[in-house]
Amino acid sequence: MAASPAIEIQVGGRAVRVSNPDKIYFPALGAAGGTKRHLVEYYLAVSDGIVRALRERPTYLQRFPDGVQGEEIYQKRVPTHAPDWIQTCQVTFPSGRTADALRVTEAAHVAWAANLGTVTFHPWHARCTDVDRPDELRIDLDPQPGTDFCDARRVALDQVREVLAELGWVGFPKTSGNRGVHVYVRIQPRWTFTEVRRAAIALARAVERRDPQRITTKWWKEERGAQIFVDYNQNARDRTIASAYSARRRVEGYVSAPLDWDELVDARTEDFTIATMPARFAAVGDRHAAIDDIAHDLTPLLQWYERDEAARGEGDMPYPPNYPKQPGEPPRVQPSKRVVEHWDANGNRIDR
Repeated sequence: MAASPAIEIQVGGRAVRVSNPDKIYFPALGAAGGTKRHLVEYYLAVSDGIVRALRERPTYLQRFPDGVQGEEIYQKRVPTHAPDWIQTCQVTFPSGRTADALRVTEAAHVAWAANLGTVTFHPWHARCTDVDRPDELRIDLDPQPGTDFCDARRVALDQVREVLAELGWVGFPKTSGNRGVHVYVRIQPRWTFTEVRRAAIALARAVERRDPQRITTKWWKEERGAQIFVDYNQNARDRTIASAYSARRRVEGYVSAPLDWDELVDARTEDFTIATMPARFAAVGDRHAAIDDIAHDLTPLLQWYERDEAARGEGDMPYPPNYPKQPGEPPRVQPSKRVVEHWDANGNRIDR
């Protein structure tokens, strides 16, 4: 099929070119609602919300230039041919390498990325003003085989909300746009990624203890079973989650929908798409509009971590496989493949 002629959209005084606007990105929505042009227009319709979710955060681009059924490009670096009004900030990966990531400050930045085929935006949980100190704690409830969105929703409502209430914290839930649920908490940007990850471990364990039959913090899939996994590692450096309002790699055009707690009770992933979200946004606005109003002190969770380590012997947990080995980290090998005598007390392999 021949490419459709490019169009130009004015966004906040900037001209954003949209090439091949009639290309189908979301087949289930078809030509009437699932084209590249519809994706760009969706992001402009929710621009206040998506910019709030991404503002001043290093952001990676999950691109599908031929639609969500085509090849995926996960791009961490802004391309060299970007317009001069595109902003960037430098981030450092766990390997020590660096990259200039997209720095969103206005709706035109989002529209420009959408023209590149960006379906999903993946922001850091730190801001460009201090990329080494996160200002967001992320609770990622990930359904394992045998569980679904309804199970994740129940854990968010029954256990996560309870733990946050115990802390006196305000949490902001959203659908993942797929099978899971996310809850974000703003924190004061005073702690390192290591400390924030430890706090996330402590919170995940507190959630797990409230219903260990239904909830797990086990990193290894072989240990999880049909449970909801609380993915503490989403708080490590260079780990990202689909932002609020991001579309997802689904032919139906599902999006990650910010909700209030009452709405989460009856919410379904399929309720929120690039076709339905603009009307909802026009009617109720951004359910996460108040997310920056208060930033919480992480100290209580760090105290919980120290308590668990001292009283229960529950210290650090495994990092993802691409991270350098961390001090105090347990053996980074599947339990079914682990031979006890090949590992020392610090989790380092001993060759015999």
